[in-house]
Amino acid sequence: MTTTLALLRRWVVDYFNRHDAAAAREFCAPDYALSIGDVVLAGRDAEWLPAVDVQMQNFPGMAMTVHQTLAGDGWAAIWFSEHGMSKGKSAVWSGVGIYRSEGDVLIGCVAQEDYMTRRRQLKTGEADEVDPPAVAPWDVEPASSNNNAEGAVRRWLQGRWPKDTPAVICDDEHITGTPLEFDVMQTEVGALHSAGNHVAFNVRQTGTYRGGLPDPASSPAEETLDCNGIVRVEDGKVVSGRVIRDRMGLWVRRREAA
Repeated sequence: MTTTLALLRRWVVDYFNRHDAAAAREFCAPDYALSIGDVVLAGRDAEWLPAVDVQMQNFPGMAMTVHQTLAGDGWAAIWFSEHGMSKGKSAVWSGVGIYRSEGDVLIGCVAQEDYMTRRRQLKTGEADEVDPPAVAPWDVEPASSNNNAEGAVRRWLQGRWPKDTPAVICDDEHITGTPLEFDVMQTEVGALHSAGNHVAFNVRQTGTYRGGLPDPASSPAEETLDCNGIVRVEDGKVVSGRVIRDRMGLWVRRREAA
Protein backbone atom coordinates (compact mmCIF):
# COMPACT_ATOMS: atom_id res chain seq x y z
CA MET A 1 0.00 0.00 0.00
CA THR A 2 1.36 3.42 -0.94
CA THR A 3 1.68 6.12 1.68
CA THR A 4 -1.12 8.19 0.17
CA LEU A 5 -3.49 5.23 -0.01
CA ALA A 6 -2.71 4.34 3.61
CA LEU A 7 -3.50 7.93 4.61
CA LEU A 8 -6.70 7.84 2.56
CA ARG A 9 -7.71 4.70 4.43
CA ARG A 10 -7.30 6.56 7.70
CA TRP A 11 -9.28 9.46 6.24
CA VAL A 12 -12.23 7.18 5.49
CA VAL A 13 -12.07 4.76 8.41
CA ASP A 14 -10.72 6.83 11.29
CA TYR A 15 -12.02 10.28 10.44
CA PHE A 16 -15.08 10.27 8.21
CA ASN A 17 -16.91 7.13 9.28
CA ARG A 18 -16.22 7.86 12.94
CA HIS A 19 -16.95 11.62 12.64
CA ASP A 20 -13.70 12.16 14.52
CA ALA A 21 -12.08 15.52 13.78
CA ALA A 22 -9.26 14.77 16.24
CA ALA A 23 -8.21 11.82 14.10
CA ALA A 24 -8.07 14.02 11.00
CA ARG A 25 -5.64 16.35 12.73
CA GLU A 26 -3.23 13.45 13.13
CA PHE A 27 -2.73 12.85 9.40
CA CYS A 28 -3.99 15.97 7.57
CA ALA A 29 -1.61 18.91 7.32
CA PRO A 30 -2.63 22.20 8.98
CA ASP A 31 -2.85 23.83 5.53
CA TYR A 32 -4.92 20.95 4.09
CA ALA A 33 -7.24 22.27 1.37
CA LEU A 34 -10.29 20.84 -0.34
CA SER A 35 -11.23 22.10 -3.81
CA ILE A 36 -14.71 21.22 -5.01
CA GLY A 37 -16.08 23.14 -7.98
CA ASP A 38 -15.67 26.85 -7.36
CA VAL A 39 -15.27 26.32 -3.62
CA VAL A 40 -11.85 26.06 -1.96
CA LEU A 41 -11.77 25.22 1.75
CA ALA A 42 -8.20 26.17 2.64
CA GLY A 43 -6.98 25.38 6.13
CA ARG A 44 -7.70 22.23 8.10
CA ASP A 45 -9.02 23.83 11.27
CA ALA A 46 -10.31 27.19 10.03
CA GLU A 47 -12.32 26.08 6.99
CA TRP A 48 -12.29 22.43 6.00
CA LEU A 49 -13.16 20.61 9.24
CA PRO A 50 -15.88 23.11 10.22
CA ALA A 51 -17.50 22.78 6.78
CA VAL A 52 -17.59 18.99 6.96
CA ASP A 53 -18.87 19.18 10.53
CA VAL A 54 -21.92 21.11 9.30
CA GLN A 55 -22.69 18.26 6.90
CA MET A 56 -22.18 15.69 9.66
CA GLN A 57 -24.60 17.58 11.88
CA ASN A 58 -27.18 17.62 9.08
CA PHE A 59 -26.65 13.87 8.53
CA PRO A 60 -25.83 12.55 12.03
CA GLY A 61 -25.33 8.95 10.95
CA MET A 62 -23.63 9.71 7.64
CA ALA A 63 -21.16 7.11 6.41
CA MET A 64 -18.97 6.50 3.38
CA THR A 65 -18.78 3.39 1.20
CA VAL A 66 -15.71 2.93 -1.02
CA HIS A 67 -16.28 1.52 -4.52
CA GLN A 68 -12.85 1.90 -6.13
CA THR A 69 -9.37 3.21 -5.41
CA LEU A 70 -6.27 3.95 -7.47
CA ALA A 71 -2.83 4.88 -6.20
CA GLY A 72 0.46 6.24 -7.46
CA ASP A 73 3.44 8.20 -6.25
CA GLY A 74 2.14 10.97 -3.99
CA TRP A 75 -1.52 10.56 -4.96
CA ALA A 76 -4.54 8.32 -4.50
CA ALA A 77 -7.99 8.48 -6.06
CA ILE A 78 -11.30 7.17 -4.79
CA TRP A 79 -14.82 6.64 -6.07
CA PHE A 80 -17.11 6.65 -3.06
CA SER A 81 -20.67 7.19 -1.90
CA GLU A 82 -21.83 9.11 1.14
CA HIS A 83 -25.19 8.19 2.61
CA GLY A 84 -27.32 9.05 5.59
CA MET A 85 -30.54 10.55 6.90
CA SER A 86 -31.42 14.20 7.41
CA LYS A 87 -34.69 15.27 9.06
CA GLY A 88 -36.24 11.89 8.41
CA LYS A 89 -35.25 11.64 4.74
CA SER A 90 -32.42 9.45 3.44
CA ALA A 91 -30.13 9.93 0.48
CA VAL A 92 -27.01 8.50 -1.13
CA TRP A 93 -24.72 10.53 -3.36
CA SER A 94 -21.51 9.56 -5.10
CA GLY A 95 -18.23 11.37 -5.53
CA VAL A 96 -14.73 11.07 -6.93
CA GLY A 97 -11.75 12.53 -5.10
CA ILE A 98 -8.03 12.80 -5.84
CA TYR A 99 -5.84 13.15 -2.74
CA ARG A 100 -2.24 14.32 -2.48
CA SER A 101 0.29 13.69 0.26
CA GLU A 102 3.69 14.92 1.35
CA GLY A 103 5.68 12.86 3.79
CA ASP A 104 3.27 11.27 6.24
CA VAL A 105 0.33 13.68 5.87
CA LEU A 106 -2.40 14.48 3.38
CA ILE A 107 -2.08 18.00 2.01
CA GLY A 108 -5.14 18.33 -0.17
CA CYS A 109 -7.96 16.90 -2.23
CA VAL A 110 -9.81 17.91 -5.37
CA ALA A 111 -13.25 16.34 -5.42
CA GLN A 112 -16.70 16.35 -6.90
CA GLU A 113 -19.82 15.12 -5.10
CA ASP A 114 -23.21 14.74 -6.74
CA TYR A 115 -25.19 17.13 -4.56
CA MET A 116 -27.81 17.40 -7.30
CA THR A 117 -28.83 13.77 -6.86
CA ARG A 118 -28.89 14.26 -3.08
CA ARG A 119 -31.27 17.18 -3.59
CA ARG A 120 -33.53 15.01 -5.76
CA GLN A 121 -33.77 12.26 -3.15
CA LEU A 122 -34.39 14.60 -0.22
CA LYS A 123 -37.07 16.38 -2.24
CA THR A 124 -38.90 13.19 -3.26
CA GLY A 125 -38.28 11.26 -0.04
CA GLU A 126 -37.11 8.24 -2.04
CA ALA A 127 -33.48 7.17 -1.56
CA ASP A 128 -31.40 5.48 -4.24
CA GLU A 129 -29.51 2.24 -3.58
CA VAL A 130 -25.87 2.31 -2.52
CA ASP A 131 -23.51 0.87 -5.14
CA PRO A 132 -21.64 -2.30 -4.08
CA PRO A 133 -18.46 -1.75 -2.06
CA ALA A 134 -15.02 -2.61 -3.36
CA VAL A 135 -13.91 -5.97 -1.99
CA ALA A 136 -10.43 -4.81 -0.98
CA PRO A 137 -10.03 -1.07 -1.66
CA TRP A 138 -6.95 -0.72 0.54
CA ASP A 139 -5.07 -3.60 -1.06
CA VAL A 140 -4.81 -2.29 -4.61
CA GLU A 141 -1.30 -2.48 -5.99
CA PRO A 142 0.18 0.73 -7.42
CA ALA A 143 0.79 0.53 -11.15
CA SER A 144 3.06 2.47 -13.46
CA SER A 145 1.73 5.56 -15.19
CA ASN A 146 0.48 5.06 -18.73
CA ASN A 147 0.94 7.95 -21.16
CA ASN A 148 -1.17 6.27 -23.82
CA ALA A 149 -4.10 5.85 -21.44
CA GLU A 150 -3.77 9.45 -20.30
CA GLY A 151 -3.79 10.65 -23.89
CA ALA A 152 -6.92 8.66 -24.64
CA VAL A 153 -8.71 10.25 -21.69
CA ARG A 154 -7.63 13.74 -22.69
CA ARG A 155 -9.07 13.16 -26.16
CA TRP A 156 -12.27 11.65 -24.74
CA LEU A 157 -12.81 14.68 -22.52
CA GLN A 158 -12.81 17.01 -25.54
CA GLY A 159 -16.09 15.59 -26.82
CA ARG A 160 -19.59 16.67 -25.90
CA TRP A 161 -21.78 15.23 -23.15
CA PRO A 162 -23.50 12.82 -23.25
CA LYS A 163 -20.78 10.46 -24.42
CA ASP A 164 -21.20 7.42 -26.61
CA THR A 165 -19.67 5.28 -23.86
CA PRO A 166 -22.55 3.44 -22.14
CA ALA A 167 -20.33 1.79 -19.51
CA VAL A 168 -19.19 5.17 -18.18
CA ILE A 169 -21.77 6.12 -15.57
CA CYS A 170 -22.21 9.88 -15.19
CA ASP A 171 -23.90 11.37 -12.14
CA ASP A 172 -27.39 9.80 -11.79
CA GLU A 173 -28.28 9.59 -15.47
CA HIS A 174 -28.56 5.80 -15.18
CA ILE A 175 -31.31 6.34 -12.61
CA THR A 176 -33.23 9.32 -13.99
CA GLY A 177 -32.69 8.70 -17.72
CA THR A 178 -32.10 12.44 -18.22
CA PRO A 179 -28.61 13.22 -19.56
CA LEU A 180 -26.80 16.51 -19.12
CA GLU A 181 -26.24 18.07 -22.55
CA PHE A 182 -23.04 20.13 -22.76
CA ASP A 183 -21.00 20.95 -25.86
CA VAL A 184 -17.36 21.15 -24.80
CA MET A 185 -15.17 23.74 -26.45
CA GLN A 186 -12.16 23.65 -24.11
CA THR A 187 -10.94 21.38 -21.31
CA GLU A 188 -8.57 22.61 -18.62
CA VAL A 189 -6.90 19.79 -16.71
CA GLY A 190 -6.50 20.32 -12.98
CA ALA A 191 -5.19 16.83 -12.20
CA LEU A 192 -4.78 13.68 -14.26
CA HIS A 193 -3.07 10.51 -13.02
CA SER A 194 -2.86 7.01 -14.43
CA ALA A 195 -2.20 3.65 -12.84
CA GLY A 196 -1.95 1.05 -15.57
CA ASN A 197 -5.03 1.31 -17.76
CA HIS A 198 -7.02 3.31 -15.19
CA VAL A 199 -7.01 7.11 -15.15
CA ALA A 200 -8.28 9.54 -12.52
CA PHE A 201 -8.95 13.13 -13.58
CA ASN A 202 -10.17 16.53 -12.48
CA VAL A 203 -11.03 18.98 -15.26
CA ARG A 204 -12.92 22.19 -15.90
CA GLN A 205 -14.73 22.27 -19.21
CA THR A 206 -15.90 25.39 -21.01
CA GLY A 207 -18.66 25.21 -23.58
CA THR A 208 -22.38 25.48 -24.23
CA TYR A 209 -24.96 24.10 -21.82
CA ARG A 210 -28.00 22.83 -23.74
CA GLY A 211 -30.19 21.17 -21.14
CA GLY A 212 -30.73 18.29 -18.77
CA LEU A 213 -31.24 20.12 -15.47
CA PRO A 214 -34.44 21.35 -13.81
CA ASP A 215 -33.47 24.70 -15.24
CA PRO A 216 -35.66 27.80 -15.30
CA ALA A 217 -33.20 29.41 -17.71
CA SER A 218 -33.45 26.73 -20.37
CA SER A 219 -31.96 28.50 -23.38
CA PRO A 220 -28.41 27.50 -24.45
CA ALA A 221 -25.70 29.43 -22.64
CA GLU A 222 -21.93 29.58 -22.39
CA GLU A 223 -20.92 27.87 -19.13
CA THR A 224 -18.25 25.94 -17.27
CA LEU A 225 -18.55 22.39 -15.95
CA ASP A 226 -16.22 20.86 -13.36
CA CYS A 227 -15.77 17.08 -13.67
CA ASN A 228 -13.98 14.33 -11.76
CA GLY A 229 -13.78 10.72 -12.82
CA ILE A 230 -12.04 7.36 -12.74
CA VAL A 231 -12.15 5.56 -16.09
CA ARG A 232 -10.63 2.50 -17.71
CA VAL A 233 -8.90 2.54 -21.11
CA GLU A 234 -8.53 -0.40 -23.51
CA ASP A 235 -7.00 -0.28 -27.00
CA GLY A 236 -6.72 3.49 -26.86
CA LYS A 237 -10.36 4.09 -25.93
CA VAL A 238 -12.23 4.87 -22.71
CA VAL A 239 -14.49 1.88 -22.12
CA SER A 240 -15.91 2.18 -18.59
CA GLY A 241 -15.80 4.22 -15.40
CA ARG A 242 -17.53 6.66 -13.07
CA VAL A 243 -17.82 10.42 -13.60
CA ILE A 244 -19.22 13.05 -11.24
CA ARG A 245 -19.86 16.58 -12.50
CA ASP A 246 -20.71 19.76 -10.63
CA ARG A 247 -24.30 19.90 -11.80
CA MET A 248 -25.33 21.71 -8.61
CA GLY A 249 -22.96 24.58 -9.30
CA LEU A 250 -24.17 24.75 -12.89
CA TRP A 251 -27.82 24.65 -11.77
CA VAL A 252 -27.29 27.44 -9.25
CA ARG A 253 -25.67 29.66 -11.87
CA ARG A 254 -28.44 28.97 -14.38
CA ARG A 255 -31.11 29.68 -11.76
CA GLU A 256 -29.47 33.02 -10.93
CA ALA A 257 -29.42 33.84 -14.63
CA ALA A 258 -33.16 33.20 -15.02
